[in-house]
This record gives sequence, structure tokens and C-alpha cells, in this order.
Amino acid sequence: MAINDLPMLAALRTKMQWHQERQRVLAENVSNASTPNFRPRDLVEPKFDQKGGGVEGMTTLAMTKTTVSHMGSSNPGPSFAHDGGRSGFLTRPAGNSVNLEDQMLKVSANQMDYAAVTSLYSRSLGLIKTAIGKR
Repeated sequence: MAINDLPMLAALRTKMQWHQERQRVLAENVSNASTPNFRPRDLVEPKFDQKGGGVEGMTTLAMTKTTVSHMGSSNPGPSFAHDGGRSGFLTRPAGNSVNLEDQMLKVSANQMDYAAVTSLYSRSLGLIKTAIGKR
């Protein structure tokens, strides 16, 4: 078994990918703060099974080959469910319901959580390397 196949490390990688995708979605919300009829979106946090390895309800998307010369993907990335954009804030007359303060709080919390997960991942790798004598 490769080190990357350990369930704990796979769960941490999935969590890091989720934080990266959430950062993209939150950045879209901020950039469309003045777009008429724009509704902010967010991602549903993945729920891990009891063993810590798999993610419940996660589906994968296959890449589409538009021409014969395109190569297929051997490992499609995970796809995360979108939250319906439910917000407790009022919608402006133009139909936009993005609250910049709320979005920026989410961005900073997401950044801190991502830093924590990457630290956990690197420390876990360090512990494994120490255990096998590679350090």
C-alpha cells in the first residue's frame, strides 16, 4: 500500500480539495456582489464515514473528450455539492443578495481551516516517515 492510499491522508486531501473549491465559489460571490439577480452560493461540507476514509454521497465526474486526440483522465477529481445559496440577508432591489461582510468572513474562515488541514497533512506525512525510518 502506498502512503498516499492511507484513509486518513485521503480524507485530508479531500478536505483540502473542498477548501480550494470553496475558495473559488466564495471568490465568485464576492466578484458578483453588484451583479443584478445574482444569488450567493456555498458548498456543502463533505461528511466522512466512521473509518475516516471515504466521503459519503460524493460523486465523481468523468472528463468529456471533445475530439479523438484528447487523452482521457485516469483519476477524475471529486465533485462537491453546492448549497442552494440560502442566505438570511435581504435581497437588494436589483435582485442581488450578496453580503460582502458575510462572504469575507467565510473566506477568512476557509483560509484558516485550509491552513490547519495542510498542517495536519504535512505533520502526518512526517510522522509516517519517522515511523518507517526515512527521516
